[in-house]
Amino acid sequence: MRKLTGVIVLVLLFGACKTNTTKNTLPIYGQRTAVTKTVNGQQVTDTDYQTIPAFKFVNQYGDSTGSKDLEGKIYVADFFFTSCPSICPIMQRNMLNVYNEFKNTPDFKIISFTIDPKHDTVPVLKNYADKLGISGNSWWLMLGARDSVYNLAAKSYLVAVSEDSTVAGGYMHQGYFVLIDKQKRVRGSYDGTDMKQVNQLIDDIKTLQAEPAPTAQ
Repeated sequence: MRKLTGVIVLVLLFGACKTNTTKNTLPIYGQRTAVTKTVNGQQVTDTDYQTIPAFKFVNQYGDSTGSKDLEGKIYVADFFFTSCPSICPIMQRNMLNVYNEFKNTPDFKIISFTIDPKHDTVPVLKNYADKLGISGNSWWLMLGARDSVYNLAAKSYLVAVSEDSTVAGGYMHQGYFVLIDKQKRVRGSYDGTDMKQVNQLIDDIKTLQAEPAPTAQ
């Protein structure tokens, strides 16, 4: 499957896969707004960054899970469908490297959203997970309403997905892995079919783990 063509991805997202511009610091992507706050009686201008909104879907175990279960966690999100004949198998094999590296890390998860909710029922997702060798709760395959998943992909994770009857499998999507920090902000986007970029993702997850917690204001 070829990546979507003719889709303009937000300029701010590009470059997320590259080497960090500042040592031990990852950039923050997405929209941002300046906000004036009163701190200790003084006016302070701070920056509010775009964050992933609340969502609640069902995972491969049939459990209702979502953003509340990701509070205080670093996670990687991607979009796929189990009958995908081309890039999805490559992406999932590469994601296994991330899974094996961090599967015993309590503050980390992988969230894979299906874009084919008609076919990818809970039993189908569970069978797919079993074939990949996924166990436990480090990697969830998520099933949700079509419009909710598609809007989340485009507006929050900045990944374009669509139905297309002219291609094998009937769906098209960009094969990105998106890195989200504990504050629900996008910190990087990586080509899931490129093992070099997947290795960079692994390094960047470790960078986020070492990042100091934000100071409460």
